[in-house]
Order: sequence, then C-alpha cells, then structure tokens
Amino acid sequence: MPAVVFAVPFAMENTMRFVRAVAALDGVRLGVVSQDPVEELPPDVRARLHGFARVGDALDPVQLTDATVHIGRHWGHRVDRLFGILEQAQVPLAQARERLGLPGTSVEAARNFREKARMKDVLRRHGLPCARHCLATSADEALAFARALGGPVVVKPPAGAGAKGTFRIDALTDLQRWLRGAPPTPAAPVLVEEFVVGREFSFETATLGGRHVFHSVSCYFPTPLEVLREPWIQWCVLLPRDVSGPEFAAIREAGPRALSALGFDQGISHMEWFQRPDGSIAISEVAARPPGAQFMTLLGCAHDVDFHRAWAELMVFDRFDPPPRRFAAGAAYLRGQGTGRVAAITGLDRVQRELGDLVVAAKLPHPGQAPSGSYEGEGFVILRHPN
Repeated sequence: MPAVVFAVPFAMENTMRFVRAVAALDGVRLGVVSQDPVEELPPDVRARLHGFARVGDALDPVQLTDATVHIGRHWGHRVDRLFGILEQAQVPLAQARERLGLPGTSVEAARNFREKARMKDVLRRHGLPCARHCLATSADEALAFARALGGPVVVKPPAGAGAKGTFRIDALTDLQRWLRGAPPTPAAPVLVEEFVVGREFSFETATLGGRHVFHSVSCYFPTPLEVLREPWIQWCVLLPRDVSGPEFAAIREAGPRALSALGFDQGISHMEWFQRPDGSIAISEVAARPPGAQFMTLLGCAHDVDFHRAWAELMVFDRFDPPPRRFAAGAAYLRGQGTGRVAAITGLDRVQRELGDLVVAAKLPHPGQAPSGSYEGEGFVILRHPN
C-alpha cells in the first residue's frame, strides 16, 4: 500500500480537488500536512485521511520534513511520496524530499522552475527560445537593459505566479517612474523582460520518470497581461480538439526539450509561450505543477476523463494513460464590469438559449461577491463540442 503525504498549506477549493483525487485511489494511505486545522478540511476528505500534521509554516522544509516523519511514525511505515500542487511549495517540498530520501523533482530542478531568471538562463544555454531578460539589482541596471532593447518591457517578481505583480511598461520615462516606487536591490531584484508581441498559448504536459508522455495546447484570448490592463475584457481559453497540426509543431518540439533541460522528473506541468507574427515562438514561463484556472477541468472535458484522478495516478502509481482527445473545450471567465461588488448578473437566459447544449460546467458569480482581482474573474462557464 503506497503511503503518501500531501502538503496543503491552506485548504483552498482547488487544492482540495487534487487531495480528493488522491484520497479516492484504492489502496493508498494518505496523510496531509497543513497550516489549517484538520477541521478546515472538507468532511469527505477528513473521512479518507489516515494521518494529519499541523505546522506553523507549510513552506518551511524543516517543518515539512518533521511533519512527514511524524505521520510515518504514526503509521509505523516509511512515507513513499511527498508532493503538493502550490507553486510556492515546490522548492521546500524538494528540499524536504532530499532530506527524507524520497523520489521526485530535485531541489536544483525546482529552483530552475521557481526562479524565473534562472529558468531563462537554463533555456538559453540549451538553445531554447525565450524572451530576452535581465535580473536587475539596481534601477540603473534595469534602465540600461530597457534602453538596449528599445521597446516595451515587462517587469515582474523573479519568483511570481499567475501574473501577480507583473506589468507591461511602454516608455522609458514610465519605467523610471515605476523604479522610483519599487527600486530593485541585490536583496530584492526585479526581472525585466522583452515584451513579446504575438499570440499567447500554454503547453500542458505529463512526464513519467523523466519521459514525456502527454501534451496539450491551450489558446488564450487575449493574453492574461492584456486582460489585467483592460478591466472590461472577459478572458477566454480554448483547447482545440486537434493539436497535431503544423501550427503547433515548434512547441511540440521545444516544450519537451525545455522540461528536460529544467530537470522535470514527474507530474503535470504548465508552460506559457508566445507565437510571434513570423511563426517563431518564445517560451515565457514554466511551472512544475498542474495548471490552475480550471485547466484541469478543461483537459478532463476534452478527453472525457477525470484529469485530477489521472494526475493522482501519475503521482502515486507511476501510471498515466488518458484516452485520446474527443472534444474541443473552452472556458469563458466571468469578470465583473465596473468597480465594487457584484450587483447583478445578466445574459444567462441568452446563454442558455443559444449555447445551453454546449455547457458542461459553470460557476456563476453571486450578488455581493467581491472581485477576485485576477484575469480569472468571479466565475466561469465551460463548453465543449466534438468539432
């Protein structure tokens, strides 16, 4: 019976979907490490737990190590796997696994994914296309790099996720103003990148023992950064039924090579990339964890399978064999127009009348709901169709 520990810093809804998937596997002994008390976990998850340890900081590798050892002693059985899905947890999880001698992505590889400037350095050393960048430790360094580029730049934290703290800056004077408000230092550098013009996509993959076994392409309409710049835009994502054509040939070749260069060993990953008007590509960022923003649900709809369970089987049993893609799937993210809280929802009758037979999942906003502040908005509608 495999004995696994799932690091759950906080009992968030999305995280619980992955925990449920592991808990539902037959013949698995599951433990959870969390900052939340066990009572915060949903009752159905608590009913399937075999062990629990509460820690003060679930991103501290020492506390993760001690909690995993504690759970294993409670079982009288050595823990076989330790993992989690939170972006910020990947390095401390790798450090804890190294201390415990457990399999999984190494510390060096986890840092390759988490530290975005280091990531791009690795990609460039392996001849992989990515945006030109500079990890600036001073305002002068950031300005010199922007002058050399001669165009718009993107500034972001060196270990960010989900476009948080990421800004497009078009003019040098605007960059100077931004740097005065948040001057970089050696202790708190800022990542300055070339602004890549083109369409944005993602490339989801499954890796088993270092071997590339699955990929999917998601098309963004428009880019998340543009959505955040324009409050009226409703973000959309489309997973085409067929991703084997020549339009995606470059990422099908470069994506797996990038994961190998970065050292990804096992799991489902999420890569964001751009296709320029001339057809060339640039890899933007890669995360060594499953995608968020309902992408796992979209993958499940496209393949007509529970993709959370597929991930759980990959992580616990080293098994991954979803059926072929049967549908195109897409999501419209419902983003409130204006400011304040949700006042009303309109248009549902028209959606039901025109598209109701295509809708397979939805989470509707409710009056009084606070804005999410993200490109995902306050809800979503997911659709699919054989064509």
